[in-house]
Amino acid sequence: MKLVEVTDLTTHVDDRGNLTELLRTDDDDFTVFGQVYMVKSRSKGTIRAFHKHEEMWDWFTIIKGSAKFRFYQKNEVDVCVQEVVLSSDKLQRIAVPPGIYHGWMALEDDTILMSTGSELYMGENHDGELDEERIPWDSFDGAEQWEVKNK
Repeated sequence: MKLVEVTDLTTHVDDRGNLTELLRTDDDDFTVFGQVYMVKSRSKGTIRAFHKHEEMWDWFTIIKGSAKFRFYQKNEVDVCVQEVVLSSDKLQRIAVPPGIYHGWMALEDDTILMSTGSELYMGENHDGELDEERIPWDSFDGAEQWEVKNK
């Protein structure tokens, strides 16, 4: 079962450099804009996991380095899992709908994630309830879920 959508992004290149649109209001997976933020993981192997939102959508793009993402959805019968690896070598966007547990691990030093949220984090002026349910990083498959597998 696919929990998240991954979209290839188009990069326009000319003699000045390049330009990539990360998210537009006319993209099929866009809902509403809340905020944009950046997360930098200084060291390879840094794990940021897991949480989900009840209302907020997240859109993720790795703009430097690479990362392994894990997505989970629990129901009464089983757990659905999806894994995605993103790299700044091939820009892509992940659309994470509400209700999906998500987390990521940096695969390189100084990996940078650009994230757009459909809602303001903690509401206007950071004065609201946090739409976030956190659980431990090893809640689903233990530490082995983060191992890098040779293919």
